[in-house]
Amino acid sequence: MSGHSKWSTIKRKKGAADQKRGKIFTRCIHEITTAVREGGGGDPNSNSRLRLAMDKARSANMPSENIERAIKRATGEIKGEEQAELTYEGYGPGGIAIIVQVLTNNKNRTVGEIRHAFSRAGGTLGENGCVNWMFSKKGIIIAPKDAINEEVLMELALDNGASDVTDQGEVWEIICEPADFSSLKTAVEQKVKLEAAEISMTPMSYVKVEGKEQESLLKLIDALDDLDDVIEVSSNADFSE
Repeated sequence: MSGHSKWSTIKRKKGAADQKRGKIFTRCIHEITTAVREGGGGDPNSNSRLRLAMDKARSANMPSENIERAIKRATGEIKGEEQAELTYEGYGPGGIAIIVQVLTNNKNRTVGEIRHAFSRAGGTLGENGCVNWMFSKKGIIIAPKDAINEEVLMELALDNGASDVTDQGEVWEIICEPADFSSLKTAVEQKVKLEAAEISMTPMSYVKVEGKEQESLLKLIDALDDLDDVIEVSSNADFSE
C-alpha cells in the first residue's frame, strides 16, 4: 500500500469522525477564507476556488448563513474573532516529516498542544522550514474504482489537467496542480461521484515506515488531527499494510 493509498484511507476514516464532531465546519470556514484571500475575492461567480469551497460546505450541511458570514469575515465586511492561519513542522517516529496546518485564536495554546502531541509520540516539533521543502501543494481527487472505466477516467483526467492517475486498490487517485483543480474536479464528478477532493500538501517522495514506528506515527497523526485547531496533517510516510 503506497503513501497515497494510506492518505486516502485516513481521509475517509477521519472524514466520518470529523462529521460526528462537527469539526468539518471549521475546515470549511478555513477553505472559504483561503479561497477569498487567494482566489480572487468574495464572488463565487468569478472565484472558482470559492465556489468549490462553498459546494463542499453545503455538502457537509453547513448552514447558508454560516457560509455567508465566513465570506464576509474574509472580505472584511464584518468583524469577527481574529483567527490566524499557521503552519507547524516537525519529525515523527522514524524521522518522518510532518506538516500541521492550523486555524487558531490562541497561538500559545495551539503550539503547546502540538508540541505535547509530538513529544508523547516520540517526535520533535521543529523550526519553520525544516520539512516544508519536502512537500508541494497538489490537488488530489479520489474516485471509486468500480464506478468508472480506467481508460475513460484516464482520458478524461489527462484532458482536464491531471498530472497523474494511479490505481490505489479500491479507488483511483488523480493528481493535479492547484490551478487545474476546480475544472478537473468538475469534469470528473460529472461522470462519477467522488469520495474526496481537496488541495493538500503532498510529499515529493516517501519514506517507508512499518512495525512499531508505524503504530506510533499513526497515533501521532490521530492525536494531531483530533486537536480542535488543526486543519490538515501531512506526512511523507509510506505505510505498510
